Amino acid sequence: MLHRHGAGVAVKAKTSGFNRLAGNDPRKKIFMASMATPTRDDFAAMLDDMFGGADSFEGRVVHGTVTGIENDMAIIDVGLKSEGRVPLREFAAPGQKAELKVGDEVEVYVDRVENMHGEAMLSRDRARREAAWDTLETEFAKTARVEGVIFGRVKGGFTVDLNGAVAFLPGSQVDIRPVRDVTPLMDIPQPFQILKMDRKRGNIVVSRRAVLEETRAEQRSGLIQSLAEGQIIEGVVKNITDYGAFVDLGGIDGLLHVTDLSYKRVAHPSEMINIGDTVRVQIIRINKDTQRISLGMKQLESDPWDGAGAKYPVGAKLSGRVTNITEYGAFVELEAGIEGLVHVSEMSWTKKNVHPGKIVSTSQEVDVVVLEVDEDKRRISLGLKQAQANPWEAFAAAHPIGSTVEGEVKNATEFGLFVGLDNDVDGMVHMSDIAWGVSGEDALALHRKGEMVTAIVLDIDPEKERISLGMKQLERGGPVTGAATAGDRLQKNAIVTVTILEVRDAGLEVQAGDDGATGFIKRTDLGRDRDEQRPERFQVGQKFDAMVIGFDRSKKPTFSVKAMQIAEEKQAVAQYGSSDSGASLGDILGEALKARETKN
Repeated sequence: MLHRHGAGVAVKAKTSGFNRLAGNDPRKKIFMASMATPTRDDFAAMLDDMFGGADSFEGRVVHGTVTGIENDMAIIDVGLKSEGRVPLREFAAPGQKAELKVGDEVEVYVDRVENMHGEAMLSRDRARREAAWDTLETEFAKTARVEGVIFGRVKGGFTVDLNGAVAFLPGSQVDIRPVRDVTPLMDIPQPFQILKMDRKRGNIVVSRRAVLEETRAEQRSGLIQSLAEGQIIEGVVKNITDYGAFVDLGGIDGLLHVTDLSYKRVAHPSEMINIGDTVRVQIIRINKDTQRISLGMKQLESDPWDGAGAKYPVGAKLSGRVTNITEYGAFVELEAGIEGLVHVSEMSWTKKNVHPGKIVSTSQEVDVVVLEVDEDKRRISLGLKQAQANPWEAFAAAHPIGSTVEGEVKNATEFGLFVGLDNDVDGMVHMSDIAWGVSGEDALALHRKGEMVTAIVLDIDPEKERISLGMKQLERGGPVTGAATAGDRLQKNAIVTVTILEVRDAGLEVQAGDDGATGFIKRTDLGRDRDEQRPERFQVGQKFDAMVIGFDRSKKPTFSVKAMQIAEEKQAVAQYGSSDSGASLGDILGEALKARETKN
């Protein structure tokens, strides 16, 4: 009896799966036919024939029935010789309570048919995972979104339950912008995009950011279609940079460039707006391909450049504030939105090649003169020095030509000396006007930088900002106003009687007549013969004839005895004969001299 009872229990346990077979299943008829005189070996063989062996259950997802619920465990009958236990939490989504009762049919994964306690090892999670992988592979192939729940935090990101399969969500893929606190996003079903999956390794990588960007792109595309250039719209300032501000227009951002904030100069956008401000802007440009929108605020104001030519005529003297200084000049604000440029060349009459920052400073109030206005290019050229007296004109008024001035040698160049004069202007003494009979480097070496010298004003050109000075003209016998006039009366190639004022190694300083212009005869011009070209054979006060051969820069005459002799010889040859007539040169010159004496 005990054996029969035990066999009956065994049969009941082993036939629980058999009872689920359909009534017309041939395996059921075979089994019923053999039940007449069953033995334990025959029974096991028949089960193997019908189900392929109990071991074939392992690693498969099978249907089972909930037969009981005990201590947070569900007892599941899957048709094996013993039932299995599965934790209730495996039948609920993360953070939720399981809704399970006796009699419910569920799918579970058979890990082992029998463990050491004689129970089947079942798993609802594995069953869900296997089913989920099948579904996810299909969705991944279609690049479709899948739904999941963020339920844990791991190094570098978070874990996501995809209806049984666990995926990894990198921290950079949580949102479009970095998220400090992910708690509000956890345990909430939401869509994800599968980036990568490997079933063999059990790896799945998902992205929430990709879904958000795709959704945002769809919203942006729809919003852009509703916007138009020139449209006035309100938005909220989301971010501020050095070059402008980003304004949220209700799902799409537009760039408000710093140059479009105001017509006046704005150094940084934070001078006018702050994050969170609601601003009224106009849409300047829309690029539907790149989905970029350019915005402007100044376009809602009146343009101060309208009629600028009439408001700021050329030659008008105005006051303004220095707003910016560059290497090439300074910008001066005449009114809000209108600035003019003072080029470095128009900043000072006397300070040349100086950085504008050494002449003016930012925020300084200055007087300027309008030089040019171009409304189309929105440019105004201003002059700073024109608002001040021209020192060259002031010097010309105070020191006419012929007057004597005193100054310091500022610099020596290869062609002369620069002398500092009144009002920071410089005059130049050409090397030929430094001293009589000396020129070139020898003349420049006579004076050194910082030395105080006296000179005479030879010429003034205020437009070219030039003052010509002479120093040798102040030496003994130098020109005065009357002498200069006498010099002007002299004609080139004229023969005049000169008086020696000074004997030098380089030649003779002479004066035409008793009170005429002074000039110089070079050593080589004292005669044709070498013996005649010795200055030491002459004495101060001695008089002789010489020819005017030219004038220097200061209109002082230059004389030559040699040129006079050559001219007289040519004249005598032409008048009294030539070498071909048989007369000697001495005879010819003798006759010429006699004729000259008779004429006198």
